[in-house]
Amino acid sequence: MPSLASARYGKDNVRVYKVQRDAETGVQTVTEMTVCCLLEGQIDTSYTKADNSVVVATDSIKNTIYIKAKENPVNPPELFASILGAHFLATYAHIHTAHVKVVVHRWTRMVVDGKPHPHSFLRDGQETRTVKAAVSRKAGIQLRSGIAGLTVLKSTGSAFHGFVRDEFTTLPETWDRILSTDVDCGWTWRAYADLAQVREGVERFDAAWEAAREITLRTFAQDESASVQNTMYKMCELILEAAPEVQRTDYSLPNKHYFELDLSWHKGIKNTGEDAEVYVPQSGPNGLIKCEVTRS
Repeated sequence: MPSLASARYGKDNVRVYKVQRDAETGVQTVTEMTVCCLLEGQIDTSYTKADNSVVVATDSIKNTIYIKAKENPVNPPELFASILGAHFLATYAHIHTAHVKVVVHRWTRMVVDGKPHPHSFLRDGQETRTVKAAVSRKAGIQLRSGIAGLTVLKSTGSAFHGFVRDEFTTLPETWDRILSTDVDCGWTWRAYADLAQVREGVERFDAAWEAAREITLRTFAQDESASVQNTMYKMCELILEAAPEVQRTDYSLPNKHYFELDLSWHKGIKNTGEDAEVYVPQSGPNGLIKCEVTRS
């Protein structure tokens, strides 16, 4: 006999923009988010018996997101996601877990004539700040924070040699190559018993995000990389050191290849090895390297 193994539902791609206005200074701060909220609980009969009496309409979920954004701070996103999840558990007794994902889109304040502009911003990349919250009656509040879509490149300071060579290997060893990737980085916090614990010392979340971003950029730039694997492990170690309440950190880094181009066919132009200046960016295939580091 078939049996419903798991089920969750909700509203996805809820776009929210909030502006905070400082009446005294005239400075405004903006936050743009995309929110997903999925609910689990005693909802099986809506699937198996066509019983909609257990369904909180996804339109209601959407409206709740807007209202809670008006009533509460949306920064840091870890707090806002926890507030949303806690609301659904407090309001609906048959809901056991709320899964909330918040993606914060990057707006950077403009600098005009050497001064930060009070209300103008620019999108300087597709980087986002991400939060996933699972708010449960049994397990409390579990949070994973992250950075996604941060594209970086360095034109030297990366090598790759000493790897396995066999009958299928054509890749040459290199002691100097271009290294580029789209950073997808995450860190998982210790479990919090309730919303009060999340609120207490809430500044930890911004501090960890700033540290993780700075560690990623600094290590990427400064490390004489023997491999993507070794560089990303160093990043994980440093994040765990910087954020004591983080239990696990992880990276997923595609290796975006830039290949040398042989131009010797035209008048003997040298464009390989030490003479290489023109490269061909590759859209695929690409390497993909993942790493997860936990506290022992």
